Amino acid sequence: MKKDLELKRKIKGLIILFIILLVLSGITAFPIESELSFLLKHSSSFPVSLKHWLSKIYLEVKKTNTDFPHLSYGTDWLAFAHIVIATAFIGPLIDPVKNIWVIQFGMIACIMVFPLALIAGPIRQIPFFWQLIDCSFGVLGVIFLYMTYKNIRKLEIQNK
Repeated sequence: MKKDLELKRKIKGLIILFIILLVLSGITAFPIESELSFLLKHSSSFPVSLKHWLSKIYLEVKKTNTDFPHLSYGTDWLAFAHIVIATAFIGPLIDPVKNIWVIQFGMIACIMVFPLALIAGPIRQIPFFWQLIDCSFGVLGVIFLYMTYKNIRKLEIQNK
């Protein structure tokens, strides 16, 4: 019984952390221009290539927001999608064994980050180092979710 509670606590902690990180990742899509401005103001220790990339992106986002503000609506939907996906993880938070499929779905989604970043990245002229940063979200997500999955499977076996 004590093992059961400890395992449930570990599962809940991992899921809550994943939900928080997913929501934070999403809401950062809302203030992109402000975030880029902040990064540029505090980029003195960044490598020159990163500073150049951030400066280029900032100027392009600023111009787009000035001339075509409706295009940022797309990133608003990106942020919203992160929040909606995060709510799906409430199911495994409540009943992890019954809703293990959500964890599996999340792992598949994290793996799907790789082809998107590595195919769309070059098409959209995203530098390779930035594609790797995007891929790191998939790696971290899979790690968190796989740990969660393994613990749910242990819980399921213990409860049989």
